[in-house]
Amino acid sequence: MKILISDKLAQEGVDILTEVKEFEVDCKFGIKSDELKGIIKDYDALIIRSGTTVTSDIIEAADNLKFIGRAGVGLDNVDLPAATKKGVVAMNTPAGNTTSTAEQTMSLILSLSRNTALACASMKSGKWDRAKFKGVELHGKTLGVIGFGRIGATVAKFAKSFGMDIIVYDPYLSVEVAAKKGVIMVEFEDLVKQSDYITIHIPKTSETKDLISDKEFTMMKKNVRIINCARGGIVNEAALIKALEEGKVAGCALDVYEQEPPDLSSPLFKFDNCVTTPHLGASTSEAQINVAIEIAETVRDALLGKGIVNAANFPSVNATAYKVLEPYINLSLRMGKFAGQLINGRINEIKITYSGIVNEYKSAPMTLSLMNGLLTPILGDTVNFINALDLAKERAINVQEIKSNKEEEFVNCISIEVKTDKEPFVLIGTLSGNKQPRIVKVNNVYVEAVPEGYMLVIHNNDTPGIVGTVGTLLAEENINIAGITFGRESRGGMAISVVNVDSEASQATLDKLKNHKDILFAKFLKV
Repeated sequence: MKILISDKLAQEGVDILTEVKEFEVDCKFGIKSDELKGIIKDYDALIIRSGTTVTSDIIEAADNLKFIGRAGVGLDNVDLPAATKKGVVAMNTPAGNTTSTAEQTMSLILSLSRNTALACASMKSGKWDRAKFKGVELHGKTLGVIGFGRIGATVAKFAKSFGMDIIVYDPYLSVEVAAKKGVIMVEFEDLVKQSDYITIHIPKTSETKDLISDKEFTMMKKNVRIINCARGGIVNEAALIKALEEGKVAGCALDVYEQEPPDLSSPLFKFDNCVTTPHLGASTSEAQINVAIEIAETVRDALLGKGIVNAANFPSVNATAYKVLEPYINLSLRMGKFAGQLINGRINEIKITYSGIVNEYKSAPMTLSLMNGLLTPILGDTVNFINALDLAKERAINVQEIKSNKEEEFVNCISIEVKTDKEPFVLIGTLSGNKQPRIVKVNNVYVEAVPEGYMLVIHNNDTPGIVGTVGTLLAEENINIAGITFGRESRGGMAISVVNVDSEASQATLDKLKNHKDILFAKFLKV
């Protein structure tokens, strides 16, 4: 497997990859976009930092690419929709630079409060002007933290040691977690109105772009201080300049900008009370090594099938969980393929119920696998493990996941109920004793089918001679039967035969089967 590293990565990370005999690692630091587009088709994984922008054109040219690893938190330099559509997993390193970025945030808060940068520049110009640089204390001030992930929580912990009161806005934070961390949850507008300092620790998205603009500055306390070590553009720079000019904001400290490198002629860089640094949040020796090691281990494990972690467009599963889930992910895929070729009508809704040991783990990898299999007969190569749910949503297919704790017919199983505009379809699958996939119920009929390779599914009246008829017709076409299972609703009622064969049956053979007076339905499948 070939891995391309396109941005400078600490040697500790490179060494982790080169030590794996299955890998061929190429380091092309600083490669240009056109050259990257020309060679990316040869690689299974791409590792980047902030210097490489992975555009949709590059992803489209990446025929073999499976993983993009970003040594850092942000993935705004990767076209995630294009990666998802192509089936490429994009992963980052959310933990590697947590301490580094949190410390940078605190250093900017302190510098802003004590006029450190201005005082230093004044002394170096030959002046001793103590009165001019009188600062303010952090103790007793209210720090508003927007985003309470790893970095936001670490900043809050640091700030509490300075005696600051912490309020937090994070729509995904539970009251219980906030209480354990000793912070107070508030609504966004309340944070804006109550804070003496506001620090930002959220990703830049369409929802968070210009999160703080003219309206928010109007609501703020006079002499509020703004700190941004997250992403440029979350604070609207034009609105910030206006608030600085009007004296509403006592000062700001920025490590990130709407465009990087920024236009240094901007009025933003003319304010004495605006502390600016060139995106140094992760720029410590320790952080560089940490993110290099973390992304190298992440990409290594993903390529070797040991689990996917820290993925932005795919559910992450650690190695321990993946070991348990892998056979169920395989079962899900085969159930989806089996069902997708037998469903009659347009799909409106799919209800997936998980029972038994799988309930202890994330169901998302199994759901994606099942939907991939289900939609493949309809959409072909356009569907993959990563975009399956997005494609279902585009087609207004409602997908429900249910974790059931009640006793089922099978202890560890996956069941699906598919609603269409014609007739419903039900399927139950489980694992055999050696963890091989088995389909154990089709609609109301119990079977013991092996969802693998070429299969023939027959609905017939429960009368003698059906097996002989099927065997004879297949033998005439020199098709060998690898296995066969039967089930029936009741004696003499409707029965299902599932036949595993070694090769594909012709349409003529299927027509002969369908013409038999007791065969109600016959379809050839490839699972």
